[in-house]
Order: sequence, then structure tokens, then C-alpha cells
Amino acid sequence: MSVSLYGSGNTVIQVVNSTVTSTFSTTSSTPVATGVTATITPQSSTSKILVIANLGGFYINTSSALGEGTIYRGSTNLAGSTNALTTIYSNAGNIVSNGSISYLDSPSTTSATTYSIYLFTSSGTIALGNTSVPTILTLLEISGS
Repeated sequence: MSVSLYGSGNTVIQVVNSTVTSTFSTTSSTPVATGVTATITPQSSTSKILVIANLGGFYINTSSALGEGTIYRGSTNLAGSTNALTTIYSNAGNIVSNGSISYLDSPSTTSATTYSIYLFTSSGTIALGNTSVPTILTLLEISGS
């Protein structure tokens, strides 16, 4: 699939999609892999990868708790160290929402590259996904100009 966004360069070369309907939960204060992954093999080392994550059933169960999500490329947190790209805060406990993450990455490789959703929490349990609200991870390779 090739769709020109702005004329020369900046063209969507390929799209990879992963949909997961199972539930993942953790009480970890450091990022933990959810099992939601997608792998793309860029056609050029100058390509960028647009990572879009739809976090279905994003849930935190404890009041005054912060649930956080991020994207990893391999073993690298794209937000840096233990930072997050999205958060959910519970003032009263038992908050369910649909979160999302969009991130434009420059992996500078033509090797197969795996992106994964990770979660962590300040306290309590953070959860993601269920059968009625899936978690979707989409990767779009965008050509360089």
C-alpha cells in the first residue's frame, strides 16, 4: 500500500497491525511488557515509523494512583528511561478509559523491528484490554523525503 501524503517523500509504504482482546494487568512500578507487539521491517533506513496504540479498557483500581503506558522499540523505552507516553489518573479508584499513544520513531534500520506496549503504576493495579474493547497496535512506515 502506498499513499502519498504531501507529494514526494512522506508516503505510507506499509502498515502492520496487531489486535489483542485478552486482558493484561500489573502492579509493577517499573514498565512491564503487556504482550501486545507488532513487528515491521522498514524498506529504508531513512524511513520513519508512526506507532499508534489504542489502549482499550485502560483501567486503574486505586484512588490517588497513576497508571502509565509507553511504547518500547526492542528494549528501548521511546519515552526515555522509565517515563510514560500516556497516563490515567484515579482520584477515587476504579477508573476505566480508552487511552491512546501516537509516536513518530526514526529507527534508522532495515532490520525487523518490534514495538511493544508496556504498563506500570504508582500503586494498585493497572490493566489493559478485554474482549469487548481490544488493544490495537498499528505501525505505519513513512518514507523519507
